[in-house]
Amino acid sequence: MDRSLVRRVLFGFLLTLPVFGLLFWFVDIGPVLAALQQAQRTILALVLLTTICWLFAWSQSLRTVLRTLDVSVSVPRSFFLFSGATFSNNVTPFGQAGGEPITAYLISRTSNTKYETGLAAIASVDTLNFVPSFLFAVIGIGYYAVVLTFTSRMKYAAVVLGGLGVIIFGGGYYLWRSRTAAQRRLSSGVAAVLSRVASVIPRFSAPSQAAIRDRIAHFVRTIERIATNPTRLAVALGFSGAGWLFQAGALWLAFYAIGTTVPFAVVLFAIPISAIAGVTPLPGGAGGIETVLVALLTSTTSVESAIIVAAVIIFRGLIYWVPTVIGGSVLAVLTAKRVA
Repeated sequence: MDRSLVRRVLFGFLLTLPVFGLLFWFVDIGPVLAALQQAQRTILALVLLTTICWLFAWSQSLRTVLRTLDVSVSVPRSFFLFSGATFSNNVTPFGQAGGEPITAYLISRTSNTKYETGLAAIASVDTLNFVPSFLFAVIGIGYYAVVLTFTSRMKYAAVVLGGLGVIIFGGGYYLWRSRTAAQRRLSSGVAAVLSRVASVIPRFSAPSQAAIRDRIAHFVRTIERIATNPTRLAVALGFSGAGWLFQAGALWLAFYAIGTTVPFAVVLFAIPISAIAGVTPLPGGAGGIETVLVALLTSTTSVESAIIVAAVIIFRGLIYWVPTVIGGSVLAVLTAKRVA
């Protein structure tokens, strides 16, 4: 990674310190540490295994999308490739928005494809991941409403979830229907911004609007190829849904490891909703996702806050650091090969 990216990553991690500090300000750290110490190692190993299963499932979603684009990637390589993608999401601000450019580079570097093809592939996977997450959140809230007590906070969560669904699905549909006009506006806007940057930064040459338009058109054509293959789309959605279930299972097992159980419906909607915090300027949503998870689980269960924080630490510790370690190693190897 270049020095500017390293500086942004370090600055992002510094931003997480006050967030975690604020979280632990409201929770006594003593009972949290006591809960962590009593965690069963055998169950923790299952949480680790479930985490790897989540990573594998989403890597196969990426592999399916790449196969739609006639890009052949083996199962092991797709696993390491997606780990690298998750690493870039975890260490850059704004989650997927910050990590997708690096991920596109990884895909193009390892599969000899155009950068725009790699960007379209990972953007498609991230978009597909939203569909089952929204569905599971609705199922979880629906089950909670029927079987358990539907509190005022749950009603608020349901309203927020419905509003997000309308905005995201409605906005996505509108952009897709008007993609030709959006291409023109985007190319002219990007060209104007880059031209302004070139006038300020010495030795920076802005690409022409025609070149930018061609790159955006290639990106859109790649998305169209993916969208017109319903069989592969269904397979990719299946792997995506399995990944979300593995994540929910990992959080449930984290509670079980410290001797507590929570309704599976609760973790089923809590995880997708908390993932929204990943768009904050924190690297991978670190601090923000944990805070939202603790808030949701505290308001929807009768479990002590210290137990909830301990379970979230176990869950997020593995979900965050397992792909970060694996993906960081992948990126380090690729960088070393490029230097050599």
